[in-house]
Amino acid sequence: MALVPPPFDPELADALELVAGRMPASFPLDALPVIRRGMDAQTPTAEQLSCGGIFTVEDRTVPGPEGAPDISLLICRPTTSAGPRPVVYHLHGGGMILGNNRGGMDVALEWARELRAVVVSVEYRLAPEHPHPAPVEDAYAGLLWTAEHAREIGGDPERIVVAGPSAGGGLTAALTLLLRDRKGPRPAGQVLMCPMLDDRNDTPSALQMTGLGVWDRATNETGWAALLGDRRGGPDVPEYAAPARATDLSGLPPTFVDVGSAETFRDEAVAYASRIWQAGGTAELHVWPGGFHGYDVLAPRATVSRTTRAARVQWLRRLLGE
Repeated sequence: MALVPPPFDPELADALELVAGRMPASFPLDALPVIRRGMDAQTPTAEQLSCGGIFTVEDRTVPGPEGAPDISLLICRPTTSAGPRPVVYHLHGGGMILGNNRGGMDVALEWARELRAVVVSVEYRLAPEHPHPAPVEDAYAGLLWTAEHAREIGGDPERIVVAGPSAGGGLTAALTLLLRDRKGPRPAGQVLMCPMLDDRNDTPSALQMTGLGVWDRATNETGWAALLGDRRGGPDVPEYAAPARATDLSGLPPTFVDVGSAETFRDEAVAYASRIWQAGGTAELHVWPGGFHGYDVLAPRATVSRTTRAARVQWLRRLLGE
């Protein structure tokens, strides 16, 4: 029997109609160069990222993983706040195949304005040119530099929150697993927004949303295949590539997970939060009714989008004592 998809929130459905032409639910891998060029043309400038002078903006090159190229970190610091301030270590979205470290910064900078935080956004290598483990190892190298140099950039090394949407949410989860297992710096918390966690791509929500919304099951398969090649969906996928594969979710920092009810990643996000609880951990989970993938960015003025964003800031305030 075919799975009936949940309805979109009415405000979000109207917004989805407006963006449908430029944000198709599916696209093939051979369309990637054109899509990347289009996204690059919309990359915010340093002036835009400064939010009218609220932040100083710096691009800094730091050592990458051993034997790999250096990586670029985008650092946005409040101009009027004395340190040490909380640090948001940001991993951008894009399905492992799109984006750069200036993408999706509106959410992170909104947090930074509210919390007077420093934002560090990492430029990780993209698949298929750079398959696993390149993206997560870049994220790890950037986090190590950030922890070691936090005070230099006005940050508090004890209050680093790792955060990201979509692929960035999956990389956030993978990074915290890697930090735990390598006994690296322990983040104060992690924020997984509509996270891309499971390469198997076979949950009821993935099936329900085929051909609907933004980033459907077919495009999700494209992203995972680019990252993992022939291993995608097989028995030997490492948890640092697809965190849903992890057998042990104990020892993780406090976790915030949110996801829309009408999107591909709903069920894997819910399962991940549930398994953190089952392992004795701390997690806050929100499933926002009628939300499609990335709704709060594409329709930020919708009521559910404003509620979503407010819930994240409230959680961060409690976590960081701000």
